[in-house]
Order: sequence, then structure tokens, then C-alpha cells
Amino acid sequence: MRRLILPVVAAATLSACLPGGRDLPPTLATLTPSTPAPENIDRLSDPENAVTVEMPIVPQALQADRIPVHVGPTAIAYVTDAIWIDRPAPLFRQLVSETIARRTRRVVLEPAQGVAQAGLRVTGTLHHFGYHADTREAVVVYDAAIRRNGVVETRRFEARGPADGTAATVPAALNAAANEVAVQVADWIGG
Repeated sequence: MRRLILPVVAAATLSACLPGGRDLPPTLATLTPSTPAPENIDRLSDPENAVTVEMPIVPQALQADRIPVHVGPTAIAYVTDAIWIDRPAPLFRQLVSETIARRTRRVVLEPAQGVAQAGLRVTGTLHHFGYHADTREAVVVYDAAIRRNGVVETRRFEARGPADGTAATVPAALNAAANEVAVQVADWIGG
């Protein structure tokens, strides 16, 4: 009986931890759209006017579920007790997709849907998605690119918001800044 109980207790203990032995914080952070959802998002479009938002390229500091803190020009720490529910790239991609769907009349497709090759593909690099200790701000910087009418267009989108460097303020400030960037991207795409 003792041999059966020990693995069950060990598994239950480990399930409350993250990879690397980190304990789960009381809550996990996520991004939520601030743009109100329309009553109906039923849309009909030809493939040329559909949009697909691709997963952004991210630096190494954003390839984890933790929120980076930029301490000076060359050092990175992480916000204590703040963990994203997923990595920043998929959270940001989903937020931009949802914001485009809510703010425009375009059909927005997920990359894995394979329903049609979208006429407009949004690609880009999410350079910053964290807290800057020197300015005490949450910072989101996204360089986007699209090909429209045979021409490649690029644009940098940036938003900042005050925070105090704690898990109580940084995720909310990043959510607000990410929403500001997502709105800018949706308005740039138009339609």
C-alpha cells in the first residue's frame, strides 16, 4: 500500500509546480482584448481580403512564460510571482487576431485552419514585451510587415504604460499596452 501512495503524493505535489521546480503563483496572467466585441462577427469574404496573423518572431527573453524585466542595457531579470498562461508570442498573436476581427470587417483566419490562403498575412517581430526598470514602464514593441497590392509595407508599433515592477501591476500594464498596439495594427490594416 505504501508503494502506491508515495507515487500518488509525489505526482500531486509536482502538479502544483512548473517546469524547473517553480511553484505556481496564485494566478496566471493572460491578455484580453479591450476592443468591444460586435454583436455578430459572421463575415463573408474573398480570399484576397481575408487576414492571417502569423506567430511573431521573439527574442530569447520572450521564449518563456515569465515576464522579463530589463535592468539597464544588458541585464534581464523576471517579475517575481508573475507567469503568463502561455508564452508571449501566442498570446500576442491571438490578441492581434481578435482585435482585427473586432475592429474591421475582414475575415480573420487562424494559420492552422487551412481554409484558404489569406490575401493579407501579418508577420513581424515582437521586440519588447516586458517591464523596463529604468523608466518604470511596461513596454510593447512590435515590427509588423504585410504585402498589399504587390508592395511590402512595414511599420513599428509601440505602446508603454506605467507599472511598479510587481506582479500586481506589470501584467495589467502589459495587457493595456498590447491592446494599444493591437488596435494600431488593426487600424493600419483597415477594412
